[in-house]
Amino acid sequence: MKPIQYFLVLTGALLLSGCQKEDSVVRIAVTTDVHGMIFPYDFIGREPSDHSLAHIYNYVELRKTSKDTAFFLLDNGDFLQGQPTVYYYNFIDTASTHLSARVMNFMGYAASTVGNHDIEAGPAVYNKIRSQFHFPWLAANAVKKGTAEPYFEPYTILRAGSLRIAVLGLITPGIPNWLPENLWPDMEFRDMVETAGEWVPRIMEKEHPDLVVGLFHSGTDASYGGDPDEYLNENAVMLVAERVPGFDLIFAGHDHRVSSQWVKNPSGDSVLVMDPGSHARFAGEATISFSRDGRKRITGAMVPMSAYTPSVAFTDQFGPDYGKVTSYLEDTITWLADEMDGVDALFGPSSMISLIHRVQLELSGADLSFTAPLSISARLEEGPVLVSDMFKLYRFENMLYRMELTGREVDGFLEYAAGIWFNTMRGPGDHLLLFGSDGQGRLTNPSYNFSSAAGIEYTVDVSRPAGDRVTIQGFSNGTPFAESDHYQVAINSYRGNGGGGHLTKGAGIAREALAGRIKWSTEIDLRYYLMDYMSGQDTLMPEIIENWHLVPTPWVDQASRRDRKLFD
Repeated sequence: MKPIQYFLVLTGALLLSGCQKEDSVVRIAVTTDVHGMIFPYDFIGREPSDHSLAHIYNYVELRKTSKDTAFFLLDNGDFLQGQPTVYYYNFIDTASTHLSARVMNFMGYAASTVGNHDIEAGPAVYNKIRSQFHFPWLAANAVKKGTAEPYFEPYTILRAGSLRIAVLGLITPGIPNWLPENLWPDMEFRDMVETAGEWVPRIMEKEHPDLVVGLFHSGTDASYGGDPDEYLNENAVMLVAERVPGFDLIFAGHDHRVSSQWVKNPSGDSVLVMDPGSHARFAGEATISFSRDGRKRITGAMVPMSAYTPSVAFTDQFGPDYGKVTSYLEDTITWLADEMDGVDALFGPSSMISLIHRVQLELSGADLSFTAPLSISARLEEGPVLVSDMFKLYRFENMLYRMELTGREVDGFLEYAAGIWFNTMRGPGDHLLLFGSDGQGRLTNPSYNFSSAAGIEYTVDVSRPAGDRVTIQGFSNGTPFAESDHYQVAINSYRGNGGGGHLTKGAGIAREALAGRIKWSTEIDLRYYLMDYMSGQDTLMPEIIENWHLVPTPWVDQASRRDRKLFD
């Protein structure tokens, strides 16, 4: 085995009072947003990986060898979505004990917090896996509907000799903005700051802990997506750290950003906030040294898994599962007659997006369809299409809705999408796409918000200002389109619940009114239906639905050629 190097990437330290001889040391390691990266192999990219839970386990086993240090491994949620490994045990092999439960039990996790993508798997999955864990699954602010009682465990106490370590779990309360209620039918989500303010005093009074740890599936930028003081803020970790006294250490997640920082709480004490990013690239590690008179010294580090090799014991233990998933992914769905490239969707109608539109219209029976390029890096080559390719084509486990919108709301939706997608061109030398200030290929908004429509004929005039670009000529079947009429629209559940702001900011529908617009929903994710559609054809001919166009054409043609080179 290669010698293991230990890197202190981001560090911090807290000394509450003068230095004394230390009686005991506790080390806490945290993973977050693993997204199914269990094995040292990326099943979607079809390539080996230098980060995974197999790497984490090797690191854990090496760190646990110290006899004078207590060691705890925690997870901060979002492990039930991402790689096909978890999809397989979520929805295909539902009889076996879930792979994530067996892996996390084997690794010796002491606690975990629930993530929004864990809820996305649905109650059948998260209720089952919860019963299979050998450790508590935390989320104090996910309460049983109509009560103040947590649906999951609110906190747990870890014991290191005579030391008592309280771990409070919180989940981002933004879930109702992204997921349909049938995925969380018995829950409500409370504000993080408010919930922490209620539970910390209870924990202090009842448990008398020596250390208080926050394990929060939420990000550190409270201003992301809106007002930082907004109630039910999606990314309220720093708000809790700054406003709720009692915490010594907080682990963040959800935003996939690696960070480590110190903040002052209302009592003037320093709180270390650590976010180890995502996909098991790093383990966030905190070392807490306790002196005889109760004083604590805390240091933090981000440990890169690229410095470790995968654990042989881990890969041997779960080798049969690796084989099952590999076999499932190698099944051929159909034969593709020509390549499909995700980046095409940035510059107009494309074969990949047309395929999704076609399936959504057929499945829902809607008048028109909205969808977006979920991965501009996705590319399907001519030849056999495997199950693994579907995780490139459609990245998320979204359901499909049929919603009722007026013609005016359809127009507002498309205006909003065009406004965040395209630059306002003054001539053929300008960019077509709306890039960031550096103009070097960094898009201002993620491409999964660049929604187009099928079922109607329309143009987008990029020489006109945002909000006045879209002209709808009528339906593709020749039926007139009227702003005052009501139409049935196929749309994925993320967008249908207000994700991206297209229905709220664009169409002007109040968020609380969105649920009433949903007339029908699938019970299985859209990727399943895409696979079913494609498997029904011996050969899939990529076809483009040419129902919308960018104008002025000469400007657009020149700008498209230039902008596309930025993605090569």
